[in-house]
Amino acid sequence: MIALLQRVRHASVAIDDRQYASIQAGMLALIGFEKEDEAVLLPRLAERILGYRMFADSEGRMNLNLSQAGGALLLVPNFTLAADTKRGMRPGFETACPPDRASALFAALVEICQSHHPQVEQGRFGADMQVSLLNDGPVTFWLQV
Repeated sequence: MIALLQRVRHASVAIDDRQYASIQAGMLALIGFEKEDEAVLLPRLAERILGYRMFADSEGRMNLNLSQAGGALLLVPNFTLAADTKRGMRPGFETACPPDRASALFAALVEICQSHHPQVEQGRFGADMQVSLLNDGPVTFWLQV
């Protein structure tokens, strides 16, 4: 399981030129699943996403998590995170989780995050999405569970 976390001033997802989801200050998390990923690891991924200390405290240090900072979360499925890029000039996707399983994993992750955080929005699995964001920092972290 892969989560690419970005601290944002704002972020949104559009589908077919219509706004689908948006947040103000908080975190955009692009989520990718690999073939061997199992649902039993989803609570740990959610814990890491929600608990990752990437927001500044009163002294400017990254000591606050999403809840402590009062931020919102936008979860966006992104199968390209699971691409094999080790060779050649074109990514391979044999390492990515099959779409039906990945869709179920993403839906379960959204549900877990929503049960632990009041401000959670999501992109739509399988859709051609346009993601807009203003990265704050820039601050970006790659998590794997």
